[in-house]
Amino acid sequence: MAKTVWKPGTMLYPLPPVMVTCGTMEKPNVLTIAWTGIINSDPAMTYISVRPSRYSYELIKSSKEFVINLTTAAMLKAADFCGVKSGKDIDKIKESGLTVLPCQKVKAPMIEQSPLSLECRVTEIKPLGSHDMFLAEIVAVHVEEELLDSQGRFELEKSGLIAFCHGAYYALGGKLGSFGFSVEKKKTRKQRIAQIKHERRSLKKAEKTAKKTGHESDSKKKPFLSKKSALKTTRRKKTYPKSKKAPQ
Repeated sequence: MAKTVWKPGTMLYPLPPVMVTCGTMEKPNVLTIAWTGIINSDPAMTYISVRPSRYSYELIKSSKEFVINLTTAAMLKAADFCGVKSGKDIDKIKESGLTVLPCQKVKAPMIEQSPLSLECRVTEIKPLGSHDMFLAEIVAVHVEEELLDSQGRFELEKSGLIAFCHGAYYALGGKLGSFGFSVEKKKTRKQRIAQIKHERRSLKKAEKTAKKTGHESDSKKKPFLSKKSALKTTRRKKTYPKSKKAPQ
C-alpha cells in the first residue's frame, strides 16, 4: 500500500471531545478539548492540553483542579458550542443548558448530563509550545447509575459516546471484539448461549434506558439540553457557527 509523506501534524485520530469543567459551583466554566488521554494506570493519571490564551487556562492553573466529562450524541451541540465560544464573553453553562453538580474531591463541578466524570488534580504543568499540558491524577470517578447492569458492570458503551476525527464528530460503531480476544480459547456451547442471552438482556435494557433518558437519536430534537432534565432538549432560536477545527 503506497503512502504519501506529509509534514508533522496533529493527525492522531479518533479522539474524545471531552468537556472539561473548572472554576467552582458558584462560578463554573466549561471548555471542550480533544487533546486528552490516559498516561498511567497506577496511580490513575490523565492530561489535558490547553492554549494559554483560553479563558479556562488561568482558572485551571490557579486552582490546579478540573473535571473531565465524557460526551454523548445527546450532548453534541452543547459540546461543540463550548469548544468555539469563550467563557470570558458568556456563561456557557447557562447558554448550552447544561447542569452542574458538586464533586467529591475537587471544587470544580461536573456535568450532570455526562455518563462519566473524572475528578482531577494537577500535579505538573508542562509548557510545550502552542499548548501547556496539565498532568493530573484522577482522584474520583462518577458513573451514571442507569448504565450499571444487574451484576454491577458499567456498560459505558451503551451511553452513545462520540469521537472527534479530522474536523468532524462521529458516533462510535458496534463492538468488534474484547481485549485479548485474539488469543482466548474457544468458548463452550453453554458459555456461548449464556453470553448471547446476556447480550440480549443488555440490549433490551439499553433500549429502555435510551427511551427513558433520551439517549436515542432523534433528528427532530434540538441538540441543546434542558436545565430541567439531563437529557431533554429545548427549542432555541439562536444559531451558532460550526467549526472544523479541533476543539482545543
